[in-house]
Amino acid sequence: MPAAANAAADIHRTILGVWRIEQPRLITSLSRMLRDVPLAEDLTQETLIAALEHWPVTGVPEKPGAWLMATAKRRALDHLRRNRMLNQKHGMLAHDLAREQETMPDFDSALDDDIGDELLRLIFTACHPRLSREARAALALRMICGLTTEEIARAFLEAETTIAQRIVRAKRTLSESGLAYETPRGEELSERLASVLEVVYLIFNEGYTASRGGEWLRPQLCDEALRMGRVLTSIAPQEPEAHGLLALMELNASRMAARTDARGDPILLMDQNRALWDRLQIRRGRLALARARKLGGVGGFYALQAAIIACHAEADTSDVTDWRRIAALYGDLAALVASPVIELNRAVAVGMAEGPQAALAIVDDLAREPALKSYHLLPSVRGDLLHKLGRFAEARAAFEQAAALAGNKREHDLLLRRAATAARAARDRTGR
Repeated sequence: MPAAANAAADIHRTILGVWRIEQPRLITSLSRMLRDVPLAEDLTQETLIAALEHWPVTGVPEKPGAWLMATAKRRALDHLRRNRMLNQKHGMLAHDLAREQETMPDFDSALDDDIGDELLRLIFTACHPRLSREARAALALRMICGLTTEEIARAFLEAETTIAQRIVRAKRTLSESGLAYETPRGEELSERLASVLEVVYLIFNEGYTASRGGEWLRPQLCDEALRMGRVLTSIAPQEPEAHGLLALMELNASRMAARTDARGDPILLMDQNRALWDRLQIRRGRLALARARKLGGVGGFYALQAAIIACHAEADTSDVTDWRRIAALYGDLAALVASPVIELNRAVAVGMAEGPQAALAIVDDLAREPALKSYHLLPSVRGDLLHKLGRFAEARAAFEQAAALAGNKREHDLLLRRAATAARAARDRTGR
């Protein structure tokens, strides 16, 4: 590839990398200014287009976040002027914005102190009861948290077109109804809280195991979700599931340093160096789980998952992990929420507790689930079980199928390496 093409590709990657970080900041700032979340999202997208047009010519600014913020605010101000909506308050705001643009302060630093609260306020707005539960989560994840439609579709195990249509309808409802940009209180908060918890949960999951791209982890998303989870426990201190979600995220995040090697390649749970697990974070997770239980949330969706992760945290080695308890907890979780993904996770625990043949029967039943048709972890788990049973040729085929379905490059490469290991084991057995 010519040097010029390489440079253009590098700038394009830089723009998208900066964009992932800055998009929530831009939308929160414009939403405060315009009181219109869908419009803020539209103008934020226009700002991305401006960066894609200008930066390849002028180079990446010294402070790219400040450039994006200034550009976004100028576009918002232009919108207000074009629509003749500037009353006295808008006039004062325009004057302040003009002065800001002249001095070009570091918007990143100005927003750092309150971005968590502002982001939650936006998520609460997007999770209005007038929208369906599925629409609330999809809208918040797409508009506010920067996940792509494809990433959201994979999180919900649904078609990308379905998610796209859901987001369009939700944006139209949000825009036409003039829903307030606010953090609700009392009963209104309770009505929205479950959806907000779900959004934060899905943000963390995408950061913990990225569905797309070249990196397996997106730590910034995990950190943002943890920050919001901590704020939620202060907003709703008597809500057990808020504490259960925080416990789940703290316990999972405690393993981050052990989940990849020096090259960024994934390290599976059974192979992780547990000395790298963050004991302070494990302690915080346990305290949050204890709080959820004290509030009567022992059987909640997030508390049950946190209890599963706590079982791993309590074991010094994988060999002494209480897999029977983990399998039972997954059974409780499956009874609470009918989900083939939960059942697949239960199969893994059953395989560790009772042997791979018992788990394979569960996995083969799940192969008939339409929702798992394109879910790469189904053939991945099946390949692992087949390998343990010595059915190496079948394991190789399963790992190759999983690799073909995996959207993340690191995970794709790991699955191909596992397929190659199974192929070598098959050759060693046959002597060919």
